[in-house]
Amino acid sequence: MTTLQRTVGAEVTRVEGREKVTGAALYAYEYPVPDALYAWAVQSTVPRGTVRAVDPAAALSLPGVVAVLDSRNVVRLRPTDTPELAVLQSPEVAYRGQIVAAVVADTFETARQAAAAVRVEYDVDDHDAELTDGDPRIFVPDTVNGGYPGHTETGDVEAALAAAPVVLDATYTTPPEHTATMEPHATIAVWDGDTLTLYNGDQGPWMTAARVAELFGLPEGAVRIVADHTGGGFGSKAIPRPPTVLAALAARAVGRPVKVAATRQQMFTMVSYRTPTRQRIRLGAERDGRLTAIWHDALQQSSTLTPYCEQTVTCTRVMYAARHRRTTHRLAQLDVPTPSWMRAPGEAPGMFALESAMDELAVELGMDPIDLRVANEPARDPETGHPFSSRNLVACLREGAARFGWAGRDPAPGRRREGRWLAGTGVAACNYPALTWPSTATARAEPGGGFTVRIAAADIGTGARTALTQVAADELGVAIDRVTLDIGRSAYGQAPWAGGSMGLSSWGWAVSKACRALVKRLDEVSGAIPPDGLEVRADTAEDVEARRAFSRHAYGAQFAEVRVDAVTGQVRVDRLLGMFAAGRVINPRTAGSQLRGGMCMGLSTALYENLETDPRFGDFANHDLATYHIAAHADVRDVQAHWLEEDDDELNPMGSKGIGELGIVGTAAAIANAVYHATGVRVRDLPITVERVRAGLPAGPPAGFSAGPSTR
Repeated sequence: MTTLQRTVGAEVTRVEGREKVTGAALYAYEYPVPDALYAWAVQSTVPRGTVRAVDPAAALSLPGVVAVLDSRNVVRLRPTDTPELAVLQSPEVAYRGQIVAAVVADTFETARQAAAAVRVEYDVDDHDAELTDGDPRIFVPDTVNGGYPGHTETGDVEAALAAAPVVLDATYTTPPEHTATMEPHATIAVWDGDTLTLYNGDQGPWMTAARVAELFGLPEGAVRIVADHTGGGFGSKAIPRPPTVLAALAARAVGRPVKVAATRQQMFTMVSYRTPTRQRIRLGAERDGRLTAIWHDALQQSSTLTPYCEQTVTCTRVMYAARHRRTTHRLAQLDVPTPSWMRAPGEAPGMFALESAMDELAVELGMDPIDLRVANEPARDPETGHPFSSRNLVACLREGAARFGWAGRDPAPGRRREGRWLAGTGVAACNYPALTWPSTATARAEPGGGFTVRIAAADIGTGARTALTQVAADELGVAIDRVTLDIGRSAYGQAPWAGGSMGLSSWGWAVSKACRALVKRLDEVSGAIPPDGLEVRADTAEDVEARRAFSRHAYGAQFAEVRVDAVTGQVRVDRLLGMFAAGRVINPRTAGSQLRGGMCMGLSTALYENLETDPRFGDFANHDLATYHIAAHADVRDVQAHWLEEDDDELNPMGSKGIGELGIVGTAAAIANAVYHATGVRVRDLPITVERVRAGLPAGPPAGFSAGPSTR
């Protein structure tokens, strides 16, 4: 079985493209489930306390209302390591916006109207929703998200800093951010006896099924997730969230299918957000730029329900060589909604601080910021001592600089002026771990000459369905149009989320293994396919566990060119260029889209995104897309993503690394560094608002000022 042209590495258009542009692609809320009812959540109006009473009378009097649910009349769920999912299991309120009741009705509009009529009385307790460094309850967790240690230390950092000829000590802050997915969180729940089917917007169908089964005390396989198409996730749909559990509870209570769709405002408290951070970085260096000490401390918040802590300082453990190192996560549990994963959790805010600090150190030393990074390139992983499976950060910096036009850059800030505009350029490095997870896939030869491959992957807009089809076609040795790829169903077996940049690298491994096994089986039977087809199944659990000890990461360099209005402080990003090393690129078309999308999201982080915490209640005052600002078309002018050809045979059969997160990491730091180069104003607090820039600019119009438009 051979094909004239391999498709891996080719710019194949999305195999589901026609379905999406014609509207044939079904998303969670759109499946035609008959006899469905609608549920609407009643959310707590207090930040902490106890529900004393729920009065459903007014709601139940409305025509079409079927039930009002609260903690007294829903099934009991099993204890879980995600307390956020214990929906309606207790009258206790841990944060404002928590689900305290729900209405089920025959229409969406009736359910919403009736929910507003439910009367809830509370016993209100004192609450604390402010993240402050001096809080005595702050602690260092043993482990953080991803299983990394909460604290690591090598050498004598304090002594090394005291002896260092040059020391940088700076604090950086990042605000809470929201994933703001295009498709809201939505679920249709259907019970058939003790079997539960969930049509769900989902990043990990198999993982979600396992968690929901555990929650409801059901055996393995009793929960089925259907998620053919998902409209974005950015981490928020990687595990079930309260709306999904509410749908299942409501359907169980009324004995009919139930639909739940969170509104945009509800999503800002129901489905997680990125934690704010306060990060202090201390760097000690010799005059030639070689780092002698790195000390990175990050304070962040979680709810009182669970001590979720992002891996904010783990990127610092792998980036640069230094003999003396200390990295610490600190956590405050407050009366706020629980934060969780958002694209590049930990790495995105952590690298903003680290790469801003490296730029500040370069200025102090009078070094080119690229040369400083190259001077501190480690030969092995600084934290573990493991060899790198591949590491092309220096090549990304050098090649990116050449493409960007970095040579000849005047390092002095505030030198380039165009009337009222100050112009500058900046650079930052980026990295993200190259992860894989055990997966299962089946490959089937059909009697008609086609092939069907099944895996519980999820395509959340990344192009995963297309890339996996390419992998399967090449392994089978056939044209891509002879392969049908079925994904989005938990019944297809173990598979990880579309998250952590581990999706394609994990799923592709299983698809590759299953297709190779099928080719071998077909050879054994001389290509004779039975009338009911020939199918093989493969899993990669042993393959993943047996890999040798390497430090596996993807790397990149981000370059930014900005203009700053010297009168208003407005920042415009004229150009972003990213140079990446992420193993073998399966589909340049979709890979480029992912990297550019991440860079745009990083631009949004740098300039706009900021959830404003309401100190009275601990929730967010700007809880819609009218007040929570994200980058729009006019803000994104020229975004280029390039990559190196990188061979890495220590990853998976494709030699690929994940890229979903890599593009966002480093972008905000590159922009902040460019703003400094343009103005001489160092902004250490995101987002980079006009107020923060203007506060550092001299009063009055700049030299060479001429009146004119503030944008161009």
